[in-house]
Amino acid sequence: MMRYNDEIIDEIRSSNNILDVVSQYVVLKRSGRSYSGLCPFHKEKSPSFYVSPDKQIFHCFGCGEGGDVLGFIKKIENITFKEAIEMLAERANIQLPVLVNSEKDEKLQNLKDKVFQINAMASEFYQKNLLNSDAKIAQDYVRKRKMDKYTLETFGIGYAGKFDELYQELKKSNFSDEEILASKLVLKSVKTGKIYDAFRNRLMFTIKDTKDRVIAFGGRALDDSKPKYINSPDTVVYNKGRHLFAMNIAKKCREKSVMLVEGYMDAISLHQRGVHNVVASLGTAMTEQQARLLNGFEKVIIGYDSDSAGQGATARSLEILQTLGFEIRILQISGAKDPDEYILKYGSGQMKNAMDNAISLVEFKVKKLREELNIDNVSEKIRFLNEISKILLKVENDIEKEVYIDKFSQQYNVSKEAIYAQLNKLQYAMNQGNKILEKPNAIKRYPSKEREENLEKDNARENLIISLLLNNDKDDFNKIKNSIDINYFKNEKNKKIVQKLYEEFEKGNINNVLDLFEDEEIINHITYIMSTDFDITDTQKAVDDILNKFNKEKILNRKNEILKKISSGNVTNDELLELENELRTLSKKLTR
Repeated sequence: MMRYNDEIIDEIRSSNNILDVVSQYVVLKRSGRSYSGLCPFHKEKSPSFYVSPDKQIFHCFGCGEGGDVLGFIKKIENITFKEAIEMLAERANIQLPVLVNSEKDEKLQNLKDKVFQINAMASEFYQKNLLNSDAKIAQDYVRKRKMDKYTLETFGIGYAGKFDELYQELKKSNFSDEEILASKLVLKSVKTGKIYDAFRNRLMFTIKDTKDRVIAFGGRALDDSKPKYINSPDTVVYNKGRHLFAMNIAKKCREKSVMLVEGYMDAISLHQRGVHNVVASLGTAMTEQQARLLNGFEKVIIGYDSDSAGQGATARSLEILQTLGFEIRILQISGAKDPDEYILKYGSGQMKNAMDNAISLVEFKVKKLREELNIDNVSEKIRFLNEISKILLKVENDIEKEVYIDKFSQQYNVSKEAIYAQLNKLQYAMNQGNKILEKPNAIKRYPSKEREENLEKDNARENLIISLLLNNDKDDFNKIKNSIDINYFKNEKNKKIVQKLYEEFEKGNINNVLDLFEDEEIINHITYIMSTDFDITDTQKAVDDILNKFNKEKILNRKNEILKKISSGNVTNDELLELENELRTLSKKLTR
């Protein structure tokens, strides 16, 4: 397969600042010269994921993942390197040269293009169909839900009618059966071989991606058909776990917060009435990929239905959003079962007010707890207060914790001192529990402490040498290369890195060191070294020091070899004399 040349790759890399790109997926906070956040590649409670704008790399000290901006996009989007280049080129408005792909790649790309065309045509077909006389059932529903012309056009709302209307329309446009079936908008009967429309007698909702391309559809039954809603299955252009309904509109509204609702109609109803920072999940439980789409917003409000299914979805979404470090709020409305009904009854002003007053995750947990327990009963009130203390124990910000303690103290008529006492008791028990859970040293044998320490020192020194080589200073590089042999490096990864650096530096090829390697482990190790602070204030002195230590170590090793040989007694008088002379020379060198 052909690849893009190094010049275009470098242009794409330099045109996409890693901090800006990563910030679309991870909530980052400044940490010295770098930025830190919760790693998107493994679950963690404390940030160990760092982005360095200076070096244009990322590295997680928890799971070890690292790389540059292209590597990040490749991993986070789970796409190929070529696809990462194309995605970032589009982001930076860089025109890529046309590549001749392999036959398989070209066929897949052509199929994707055809499915996008079919989807766009289907959306237009459904919308026109809504205006036909035989779409009265759909027209009645639209009037009942008070959807205006703007809403119908913005959300591509239409009507899917009879058995194979869409299929026949697509055939007129010369799409092949293979292409039409790939869209999943039509199905083929296993028994009869007949092809028929997947959506029939349903109100249709057009689903678009953030590039405003039609990728899928949702259909609502207009009679007693079950299920009430059906959605497009995954296709070559659509994965329901990676998209959010109305995200293409919400991202343009420039609001600081976004509300996540359950259904199409919740989102559509709010958008029609001027609340545009709203998106809906697509008939699936919240996924990490969907959550990451929300990273441009400072706050996420959960506005799911008040029924048990909605509350269950709320709990799942909270878990994912919390793991990713979002500021979360939960919508509280009364007099309506969902946001759609609420805004119809009380208007957009009341809805925006409810969004502004959405409660925090801590308040939501306490509220749910209060609904489950009868605090007029003494034993249940004690249990209630114990559970509140457990919730508060997880609040890391001391000021935030104090505000909650003050609020709950007044709200539930209990002294702040009692809450603080219970918190201290739980904290003490947790600390003691950690001690109890500590296991004694297992029988399994481990290397001696001294050996482990030496190994750690060796690795640290080797990493420091590589860090100095990566400064790209020709004089320093030559000093190190001429003094330190590749075989000195005990760590295999370090040995491979140094060998490649020695080879490439001679050619003058080191522009981006990560490009020299394909092995993910090696790339992760390099970003670890690049992200490590070796506390070097004077690079020249650091190089001289490391070479002095290296030379001293070589002399000591040789001295020990000689002493061992002499003590063995297996040497002639002439050999002994020669060894003693060398020993004196080595001692002088050590003194210097």
